[in-house]
Amino acid sequence: MLVISRKKDEGFLVGDKIKVTVVEISKDRVRIGIDAPNDVKIVRNELYDTEKFNMQAAVNKPSADFLAKFVNK
Repeated sequence: MLVISRKKDEGFLVGDKIKVTVVEISKDRVRIGIDAPNDVKIVRNELYDTEKFNMQAAVNKPSADFLAKFVNK
């Protein structure tokens, strides 16, 4: 992991097409702006983890026939 220090209105590039800029610094938060092409998916970590969990659950979802065995008892 690369760790860098930036002040307000400073930023850095990721590759040639993604620019990250510090927009605001407050007491316990830093707001950043990300300028990237439309085809680059940007997702917050907590949403990515939830999305990944949901996708895994969908893949491992029991079939309707399997569930019917327990519901019809």
